[in-house]
Amino acid sequence: MNCAALLLHKLPMKKDPYEILGVSKNAADKEIKIAYRKLALQWHPDRNKSAQATEKFKEINEAYEILSDPKKKEMYDQYGNADAANPFGGFQQGPFNFTYSYGNRQNPLEGFGFSDPFEIFEQFFGMASPFGQYRRQPHGQVAIDFDEAFRGAEKEIVIDGKKRKVKIPAGIDDGQRIRFSDYSVTVRVRPDKTFQRSGDDLFIDVKLPLFEAIVGGTVAVPTPEGKATIRIKQGTQPGTTLRLSGNGMPRVNSHSRGDLYMRLHIDIPKYPDLTSKQKKALEELKES
Repeated sequence: MNCAALLLHKLPMKKDPYEILGVSKNAADKEIKIAYRKLALQWHPDRNKSAQATEKFKEINEAYEILSDPKKKEMYDQYGNADAANPFGGFQQGPFNFTYSYGNRQNPLEGFGFSDPFEIFEQFFGMASPFGQYRRQPHGQVAIDFDEAFRGAEKEIVIDGKKRKVKIPAGIDDGQRIRFSDYSVTVRVRPDKTFQRSGDDLFIDVKLPLFEAIVGGTVAVPTPEGKATIRIKQGTQPGTTLRLSGNGMPRVNSHSRGDLYMRLHIDIPKYPDLTSKQKKALEELKES
């Protein structure tokens, strides 16, 4: 099975999208669309066989995605560079680099990311082929659980009436597409009750008993591979975040992993539920 690799590859677009499409900053939507249509047809890899065609095609689609979206265009105009519109890097699928953005990011561009350039092209032309040799790949979708995304999985799906065995790499994220030689598959990852994901990092909420927060101690926390014991410093404050380095999601086609962040919430017991010994300890603490 010829699965196109998904490689972590930080390569944000450096050039000015206005310059790429050859339009002015005051260009109207119609002018931007005309410029995109001309360049996309000129540089599509199925039509243009030059060595730089794939990179140029990707660049043109990224530029168009920024300038055709009012919010992205406004952010680009405000921050003045394409790096601002692509703050998190991207994944490489075959010869193209696609960017995915994730939630829980303290960034004014949260939620923005570059799409598959073929999809932009197809949507622009209404899924129709603007030239004879271009054929849209059959496309399917598969849903997996968080644990399968963490460890990798093999699934069987039906695309165009044919059964296909799809090998899903460990670390795949929701919405990512795997492109094979003659078809492609979008992976949907079901939300997990324990772990929240942001890129390759994982976040969990941990209830910390009041007494451990005050005097310190150890507490067991969940990780994708089972329980882990962490040490709590005395005087730990509510809202403290601890990091377990290298305990997050695997990075696709890499031996490295993201981190696991634990948000500590102090579990304050209700007074009627306290034992006499606990009440006495609190009273002594208060008097001291």
